[in-house]
Formats: sequence, structure tokens, C-alpha cells
Amino acid sequence: MASQVPTRAYRRLSVEERRRQLLTAALELFARRAPEEVSLDDVAETAGVSRPLVYRYFPGGKQQLYEAALRSAADELEQCFAEPPEGPLTERLTRALNRYLTFVDEHDTGFSALLQGGSVVETSRTGAIVDGVRRAAAEHILRHLGVAEPTARLRMTVRMWISSVEAASLIWLDEDKEPAREELRDWLVEQFVVCLTATAGRDAQTAGVVRGALALEDAEGAVGGLLRRVLPVVEDAGHLL
Repeated sequence: MASQVPTRAYRRLSVEERRRQLLTAALELFARRAPEEVSLDDVAETAGVSRPLVYRYFPGGKQQLYEAALRSAADELEQCFAEPPEGPLTERLTRALNRYLTFVDEHDTGFSALLQGGSVVETSRTGAIVDGVRRAAAEHILRHLGVAEPTARLRMTVRMWISSVEAASLIWLDEDKEPAREELRDWLVEQFVVCLTATAGRDAQTAGVVRGALALEDAEGAVGGLLRRVLPVVEDAGHLL
């Protein structure tokens, strides 16, 4: 009796599944190469489909596909800072930055192209998508701080820190991902604590936020470690008080 070779059942993808497949392929390519170096043929080959099929879903061609892929990446980045409002602030920020830096690590070339701009496919719409990520991240941070209507100083502090996280991520990629990702993450958390504390000296709302946040911190946590490292550096500067 002839042996029967099992055959793989073919399943027709729904419109949404096919679109998601193409976006996944595009993101994979944009993660490794600058947008102008990726063609629709590359996307079709990576997805295992024909070029006409890519055009069927993205009739605007490469520009439309790039903007859709960028929107998909932006949605993922925006969610990096989403955390339940429970526990010490530094622990929540640590988990958020862990997700953010993991994304940066896995999409290094694409992330650099996204934030540095200069691509031939960059438009006002792509710029708006990127700016939307920054604003969403800032709003997440303000919610972590329990502030619905921040003062100008507090909002500026949060937005400045978001910008420093972006800059540090780009420098980190340029420096061959040194220091280690975990060290960079912890360093950025500490910088946020320091920035907030500096603003607290000039802004009553921020001072209240800092007091509330410190009350939830543990001696063995991020703030305790920061104080133990910094205090010996400044303890001989009593003459400045």
C-alpha cells in the first residue's frame, strides 16, 4: 500500500490578517535598513507574496506602506509606558523603559531612521506620528505621577526627560549598545528622579509629587541606591549650604 504523505492545509487569510502580515514584513525590513533602502519587492519577498498583492492592500505604494508600518510601530512604542498605577514610581518606570529599550534594541536601524529623520519617505504625516509618540509617553508619565493638570515646569520636566530618553537611545545604538541595556535603563530612571527633584525646588506641585513618590520607595530600591552613590560625592560640599 502506498504511503500517504500529509499535505499542509491552505488557509485563506482575512483582509486584516493579510494586512498585518504585510506590515510585519515591512517592519522587519525597516528595523534593519533605512526606509529608502527598502522596496516593495523586498516586502513582497519577505512576506512570501506577489508585488501586485502588496499594491492591492497599499495602493499608495511604498509611502503608504511606510506610514502604516510607522503607525504600527508607534502604537507599540506608545504602549511601552502604559503601567498599572501601583507600586513605587521607579519600579513602574523600570518596566516601561525595559519595554522601550527592548524595542530600540530589536529595531535599531529603523529606530534611528525614525527619530533622526532625513529619509526620502519622511513627510509631515510621519513627523506627526513620531511627535504623537512623544506626547503619549509624556501623558503616561504624568498619569504615573498622579497629575491631571501639571504646571508648566512639571510638564516641561517630563517632556525634557522623554527627549533625553530618545537621545540616549540613539547614542546607545551609535556606541554599539554600550553600556549594557539594563544599566542604561537604571541610569535613565535615576536621571528622572534627579530631574524631578531639581524641579521640586522651584515648583510646589512637583515638590508634592516628589514627596508622594519617595514615600513609596524602598531603601533597597532605585532611589536608595542612587542616594548611597551620590551622597559621598557631595558630602564635602557643606560650605555651599
